[in-house]
Amino acid sequence: MTTKSYAVIGAGPSGLAVMRALQKAGIDATGYEASHDVGGLWDITNPRSTMYSSAHLISSRTTTEFTEFPMDSDVDYPGHRVLKRYFDDYADEFGLRDRFRFGTRVDRLERDNGDSNATGTGTGTGTGTGWILHATVQDEDGAHTALVERYDGVILANGTLAEPNVPAFPGEFAGEIMHTSAYKDPAQLAGRRVLIIGAGNSGCDIAVDAVHHAESVDLSVRRGYYFVPRYLFGRPSDTLNQGRPLPARIKQAIDSRVLRAFTGDPVRFGFPRPDYRIYESHPIVNTLVLNHLGQGDLRIRADVERFDHDTVHFRDGTAGDYDLVLLATGYALDYPFVDREHLNWTGASPRLFLNVFPPSFNGLYMMGMIEASGIGWQGRYEQAELIAAYLAAEDADPARAARFRDRVTTQSWPDLTGGYRYLGLARMSYYVNKDAYRRAVRTEQAALAETTTPAGSGRRGA
Repeated sequence: MTTKSYAVIGAGPSGLAVMRALQKAGIDATGYEASHDVGGLWDITNPRSTMYSSAHLISSRTTTEFTEFPMDSDVDYPGHRVLKRYFDDYADEFGLRDRFRFGTRVDRLERDNGDSNATGTGTGTGTGTGWILHATVQDEDGAHTALVERYDGVILANGTLAEPNVPAFPGEFAGEIMHTSAYKDPAQLAGRRVLIIGAGNSGCDIAVDAVHHAESVDLSVRRGYYFVPRYLFGRPSDTLNQGRPLPARIKQAIDSRVLRAFTGDPVRFGFPRPDYRIYESHPIVNTLVLNHLGQGDLRIRADVERFDHDTVHFRDGTAGDYDLVLLATGYALDYPFVDREHLNWTGASPRLFLNVFPPSFNGLYMMGMIEASGIGWQGRYEQAELIAAYLAAEDADPARAARFRDRVTTQSWPDLTGGYRYLGLARMSYYVNKDAYRRAVRTEQAALAETTTPAGSGRRGA
């Protein structure tokens, strides 16, 4: 058991993954979760959840689940209710709930200057190497109590899809403007003239909902997209080509031809032609939206130019009248409880080694700040294993941990793009290629791994 103290912020998939990895490595940690239970955004009752009633995985079950804990379902693309039960079962199987303080919101992380009144039991010496965690605890009666604790390290696992990205548009709109984070049920669209701005996976999902309930549905887009069907050759599309990854240009050439054969050219439905290659931005795993475009149930509009009362003017000179504008404009990274300087924030996101370690090694660790097509929760669990391996080395083999830090601060960082030229968008600033990323993480984890057998290992049903 390590002699240092650690906190984990968040009990969603990333928080559970890192808590499990720490458990297996014999590292104690205290988890903090503002909501009442595990599951993060997949718990639709979580006040910060951005889930909607029709939401399902866009990656298939077998490529998404944790390897040591297969999902108790034979559905290829489970919905959020099945996934909430999965995280409940995962937490129960490995006794992870007892490691979290629920109803406890982290308000602030501050560097330890040796003058705090924190009540934590960490072994810090007051030399500025630890963190003071300020939190607010809400009891069952709704009363709030301040909590202050000290930790040697803090792992941030509060997710990347909670803070809405709300762009500003010229003019004023007389109807309702809603971000998709506030969308829960198609009843919110009933009988309304709806404009959805943005055609990402959520935007397309909600457009398919809307055609069955709204009076009319338009989809405003500024760039082209690649649409991947959920099934190819009778199998979930992301289960194909799971062997040795193809070079980027070869995979792009093959897959773009396969998609044209199965889905046709989205340009014929009104989408702009993409000015980038497939996989250089996240593809849309929804071809139903193309079906509805073909049936005339919705139409594509150009990028928004301005609002004028209940009229929206588009950049191609056309206009339309609407009751509801739904912003499918994604999310911004949000770690409001810690100053950005501590995360080496550069541009749209923190710049971290393997999206985990600040180069200053200041005792903060990022968990789950990766987006990659097909990486699944197992890919994130491997990230958690790397964190656990480093923390274990800090305690049991400081020289090995020092060598890791030296590599991070003096050597070139690995290329995580896999040869893909990702779009220079804010949401792509922490995007990686799953194969390149997992290979790099496994390499570092192997160099850091303890030679002793970790405690608490096991598989479901063992």
